[in-house]
Amino acid sequence: MKIRVVGLEESWELSITHIIELFYEEVHVVFKEEESECDVVIELILEDSNQIRAEATLQDRLSGQTIEKCYHVDKDEHLSPSEWRKKAKRAISHALLSALEEYTGIVQPWGILTGIRPTKLMHQKLQKGQSVERIHSELQEEYRVHPQKTQLMEQIVERQLMAVPDLHQLKREVSIYIGIPFCPTKCAYCTFPAYAIGGRQGSVESFLGGLHYEMRQIGAWLKEHDVPITTIYFGGGTPTSITAEEMDMLYEEMYESFPSMERVREVTVEAGRPDTITPEKLDVLKKWGIDRISINPQSYIQETLKAIGRHHTVEETIEKFKLAREMGMNNINMDLIIGLPGEGLHEFEFTLSETQKLNPESLTVHTLSFKRASEMTQNREKYKVATREEITQMMQRATDWTKKFGYVPYYLYRQKNILGNLENIGYAHPGKESIYNIMIMEEVQSIIGLGCGASSKWVHPETGKISRFANPKEPKAYNEGFEKYTEAKIEALNQLFLT
Repeated sequence: MKIRVVGLEESWELSITHIIELFYEEVHVVFKEEESECDVVIELILEDSNQIRAEATLQDRLSGQTIEKCYHVDKDEHLSPSEWRKKAKRAISHALLSALEEYTGIVQPWGILTGIRPTKLMHQKLQKGQSVERIHSELQEEYRVHPQKTQLMEQIVERQLMAVPDLHQLKREVSIYIGIPFCPTKCAYCTFPAYAIGGRQGSVESFLGGLHYEMRQIGAWLKEHDVPITTIYFGGGTPTSITAEEMDMLYEEMYESFPSMERVREVTVEAGRPDTITPEKLDVLKKWGIDRISINPQSYIQETLKAIGRHHTVEETIEKFKLAREMGMNNINMDLIIGLPGEGLHEFEFTLSETQKLNPESLTVHTLSFKRASEMTQNREKYKVATREEITQMMQRATDWTKKFGYVPYYLYRQKNILGNLENIGYAHPGKESIYNIMIMEEVQSIIGLGCGASSKWVHPETGKISRFANPKEPKAYNEGFEKYTEAKIEALNQLFLT
């Protein structure tokens, strides 16, 4: 599908493209090109008088079908340029969404919201003193979000504030993300820094030397300036890909380098690949008081695991889960993915039934996203995935199943190119929510990223302005420059907390 858009200046192109991409898995949007090359032409007009008024006219060049929609928003005399643009963007998005919904027959439950953190918007409105009723009304009327999604947002926000009552008072604390960039193999859908352990991308020993250095330097700064740590999260890659001895030294470094570890609310280690879990590694986790881990089946269909490049068996997932439970891990998360190649509602039902037998404390239900750099996206013709209708049915089944077995949604995020334009939802038994997941999604404090591929997210404690700084993704590049990247992070911390 090729769609030509005319009528607005270049600065609107990204916003318009995001709305169009909600309706098509594969679409090429062009601006100011020859009409003859396109399947559909959309003309957008923005008028500014007493109201901000947008018109969208969609014409199918093959059938001649024409759809016209308009939408307006009120404005006052004292709008700043940024406020005006927000209102104008909303008007354009409304008109365009209405035209595309009628043309395609696809209804968008998230309306014109294209950002990945819808619940952050609800938090902001609550902090301004708005009532829940007014927030629901604004989301439904101004953003076209359907009632079931606004109710989901409210449920998640309520759960977050129960899990972390001081959520909005943690601006002068930080959380730590530690990236271990190694995995046994790389999954087909993955775009995270994940290199085959023992491969050619630099030695594990060299990488760990740089990581220990970062931990010592950042820890010293936090101690000197009395900045507490809220949570620590070991991700990757698969952090349990390294040896038990390497894990032991890494957690010892954590306790020696970081301030007041007894005050840290949560330490999580992703043990996502069952083929990396051993009794020796679980002993190390127990030694350092870490009992929140993630063991990720993704699916309980062996053919699916083979297709996506996960070289473990379904039986191994079950065995390693039971082993972790027997060895004292009492807060285990499991990830499932809706829409993996070859899977429909029947296969997902089987995966849920197998998950029920294990009864993990928390469960994250992801909707498959075709990320630009993944092997799956680059060879998409090889992977047959479910239709939009099937994806929606599977997500509803996940909603019903989690409710039946006592799980409550506690965080939510969305992604570009996600099947069915749906969402990823984290569920947990009450009291077992991941505090780190809440911190990273709601952007209430800075997250310091250490290790290969780790991205630091700086949230200014006064203004809330967000900026980012990323370590290199390749272990070799990280090994060559970790001192420089550590210095840059310390300078950023000085700017955030000391000026």
